[in-house]
Amino acid sequence: MSQNSSPPGADAARRAHGSRAVHVLARGGYVASGVLHLLVAWVAVQLALGRPTGEADQSGAFRTLGQLPGGELALWAVAVGFAALALWQVGTAILGVPNAEHQAGARAKSVAKAVLYGVLAGSSVRYAQGAGGGGESEESLTAGVLSMPGGAWLVGAVGLVIVGVGVYHVVKGVRKKFLRDLTGTGGSSVRPVVVRLGQAGYVAKGIALGVVGGLVLTAAVTTDPSQAGGLDEALHTMRDQPYGPALLLVVGLGIAAFGGYSFARARFARL
Repeated sequence: MSQNSSPPGADAARRAHGSRAVHVLARGGYVASGVLHLLVAWVAVQLALGRPTGEADQSGAFRTLGQLPGGELALWAVAVGFAALALWQVGTAILGVPNAEHQAGARAKSVAKAVLYGVLAGSSVRYAQGAGGGGESEESLTAGVLSMPGGAWLVGAVGLVIVGVGVYHVVKGVRKKFLRDLTGTGGSSVRPVVVRLGQAGYVAKGIALGVVGGLVLTAAVTTDPSQAGGLDEALHTMRDQPYGPALLLVVGLGIAAFGGYSFARARFARL
């Protein structure tokens, strides 16, 4: 092997990373993320006020977006933006993450993000084509896993991972670690309002993910798939607790803040 050998796909990844078109489209992906978070926040706030208007999760956000004037075109634009972000993360996983102390972990994180953005792009395409909502529910997926040998342990592990991701989001928000994702040294060129939006948004998302993880863990312990659920079920669970509507209102506003932060990230993201 020559000294100048590089990982498979590295040349294509470098071209994508250097492409102005990919940069622009990837930033559009953050705009798409902002739109979806605002729609989820709107439904969550309505739920907290006792006026539920739909599912408070990504599928509900896609459905709501599609029902707006020009919604089909907007869904296609969202799909393109998320696809570009997925492509960018694939390239990052191949080429490596600049200044990362642990490249293996950083590459794995990029792969996970690429999968997430790819799934979101695919969901947007399905809703744009009028075929959204055809996937399996969290309950049916959990039931399938629980029926496997050792399924309860696997579901429990997934629940712990989701809780861990939630805790990571809260820590990232409180300690302002998200500034590393933005331009400037430690995000120094970003206005204070963007910092506050990021803090509120990451903490709110972390709380919501923690509840989702808790539901999955409950399903694992009780071996009852009906206990599992996604974001919509988590927000309903939150609402039904003592002082739940007030907490849900705060979380909904926090998710809206994350939407606002995503718009700012479209401008300041490190690409």
